Amino acid sequence: MTRRDFAKGAAGATAGILAPAAVSAAVPAAGSNDLHWATATDLRDRIARKDVSVTEVVQHFLDRADTLDKTLHAYATLDRAGALEQARAADAAIARGDRLGALHGVPIAVKDHIPVAGLKGHQAGDKPAAISRNDHFGVERLRKSGAIIMGTNSMLGAGGGGALSGEGIFKPFNWDAEARSPWDTSRVPGWSSSGGAAAVAAGMLPVAIGSDGGGSTRLPAAYSGVVGMHPTGGLIPELDYTKPRPPAGITVGPLTRSVRDAALVTQVMAGPDGRDPFSIQTEPDDFLAGIDRGVKGMRLAWTDDFGFTERYAGPESARVIALCRAEAAKMGSLGANVAETKEVWDDIMPNRMAQWLAFYPTEGLPLPPPEVMQAGFEARGRNWDRFRKLFATHDLILSATSQLITRPIAEWEAGWTTDGPKYPGGSFMGSYCSHTDMFNWLKFPAISVPCGFVDGFPVGLQIAGPPGSEAKIFRAAQTYQAAFPRNERPKVS
Repeated sequence: MTRRDFAKGAAGATAGILAPAAVSAAVPAAGSNDLHWATATDLRDRIARKDVSVTEVVQHFLDRADTLDKTLHAYATLDRAGALEQARAADAAIARGDRLGALHGVPIAVKDHIPVAGLKGHQAGDKPAAISRNDHFGVERLRKSGAIIMGTNSMLGAGGGGALSGEGIFKPFNWDAEARSPWDTSRVPGWSSSGGAAAVAAGMLPVAIGSDGGGSTRLPAAYSGVVGMHPTGGLIPELDYTKPRPPAGITVGPLTRSVRDAALVTQVMAGPDGRDPFSIQTEPDDFLAGIDRGVKGMRLAWTDDFGFTERYAGPESARVIALCRAEAAKMGSLGANVAETKEVWDDIMPNRMAQWLAFYPTEGLPLPPPEVMQAGFEARGRNWDRFRKLFATHDLILSATSQLITRPIAEWEAGWTTDGPKYPGGSFMGSYCSHTDMFNWLKFPAISVPCGFVDGFPVGLQIAGPPGSEAKIFRAAQTYQAAFPRNERPKVS
């Protein structure tokens, strides 16, 4: 399909998709002086100018947590004393005239299974959570950049619920602890980086750190109306000292409201570390240097479904994809060349579990036999070859982040527990991760950017590329967000 045909089709497909009522639940954007809607970059600069102290900023976000978290359950642990101690030290550094880091004074929270020294980790089922002995390497770098670690965010399985009981099937969840969507608290903010997405969407934090093993940063970002970044596998170093192993496509990355903030935070955490034998050993690109150069001349591919995801569609999927297609076509008005690809990739779900269990043996789930392992990795190889061919003629590929929107809690609970076998592939996981897990499987980077609403709930546009293409991804995402900003705010904010 030509660029002209794609743009024409995208415009027609979305005729009437968004009535004004679709976003009527949103409240007007707060003024630019409100700390809780300030970007991380703006907060850092205001702190450096001494317009506001770090202690004032941290106390503001502690008060936000007091106001909102009893409703949203975004925090697993709010480290009030620790955050204020860090803030006082950061203010003292300013008073001494110290050189300030890239995130000096910026409040950040971290998904609770990512180690934060001195704080409880994730409670899996009935097993009590352990206190982390050390920081994740990315968290170390955040601290060195001057960030204030406020605590940990809740995630799938909060409060000891939701233990795994099969391939993509879980035991009942604890909804007294699971995060709620700030757009509608009877619905979910997406999984598994749920608390971080809810907190950023509601203005409880400018930045949260999520993890993404199948879409778990990008999907909550899409469901919650924020930016979520999944970097190239190995770009941000990490090592579990209790079980050293390659991360197999699981990454950590930022949840923000601003693409520029996502680029900044990724930059701070990225780069080799001699302790991690599996990380990328070369220095990363400068993600901010060209972020405002626009997309003129960029070659962007669009796909509705990667050739296989239609089997995982829900009732709203056609409208979600039509919206995202129209938003992708707008990149053409900004100077990019946008064309649809009809490439058909292998469905990831029949083979994904084989790779997962190869690296993450799970109690109660048998390790697949060698022939199943081989079939899974050969399918991965075929998809890798298809992308290699695509990226020879295109810079990036665009799609919906999710073809679904947020679900009511009861429906969500059933999908992951009792109703799982009713879904294609025997689990809701295939439907939820249909557009994202491909890039974990292949360890390719991808970002989700807010692009509109369907039935009054946020939708995300996914921009993905080959390994090491973060600078291009951030550049494309920043260009789109700057040209078509979303300023709606959720009810609970």
